[in-house]
Amino acid sequence: MILPQMPSMRLEGKRALVTGASSGIGLASAVALASSGAAVTVAARSSDKLEELVVNMAAMGWRSEPMFMDVKDTTRTLTDLAASGPFDILVNSAGLARHGPSLNTTTEDFDAVSDINFKGAYFLTRAVAQGLIDANKPGSLINISSQMAHVGGIDRALYCATKHAVEGFTKAMAIEWGPMKIRVNTICPTFILTPLTQETFNNPERAAWIKEKIKLGRPGTVEDIMGAVVFLASDASNLITGSSLMVDGGWTAD
Repeated sequence: MILPQMPSMRLEGKRALVTGASSGIGLASAVALASSGAAVTVAARSSDKLEELVVNMAAMGWRSEPMFMDVKDTTRTLTDLAASGPFDILVNSAGLARHGPSLNTTTEDFDAVSDINFKGAYFLTRAVAQGLIDANKPGSLINISSQMAHVGGIDRALYCATKHAVEGFTKAMAIEWGPMKIRVNTICPTFILTPLTQETFNNPERAAWIKEKIKLGRPGTVEDIMGAVVFLASDASNLITGSSLMVDGGWTAD
């Protein structure tokens, strides 16, 4: 009897790019990939926080380097990635939310959120894929989406619209680049406890809504995302592309 061999979830020899890496899910994703053996380029607009992160990761024996990146500046993003790639792994965690009734959405709100969540994510994913194609390499591109890419939410019409868009281009890109062995997927978290979400949890009405919807009875933590990132980045998910990995505590189950 020949037993099957478990695909490795180790990432030695891989280069990863993580955007939005200065805090929250992005920072946790960078730690997850680096602790699994990848050399990680941590990118964000906050250079001071990136430098601190790189120092702390080096103290753990992990390889990382900082890169200033504002994903809404697509011209600079394309130029910088053409010069620094190819990256075997992308985790796009840069994002912005401006919540409120749709009747109150301004054009400035719309542009600010969509320029990062949709336009920036689109061209970032394209840029990393281009580097892989030019180098004739396979890769795994991961967009941090949201459970709100699959449902609606209170005061979240704009945010939902941008995340639904991410799901759409992720599927189309997965079809386009599948023949080149480039996989494109999303991770869709529920509400994650971070400083940025604390205001929502401080609202009793919103906190009750979240508690009712999450079937496991608790909001998420950044640690809940880390395993999903490593799984999708690794050979253990080699046949997964164009998919959404729900990390939502059962929110979208009904």
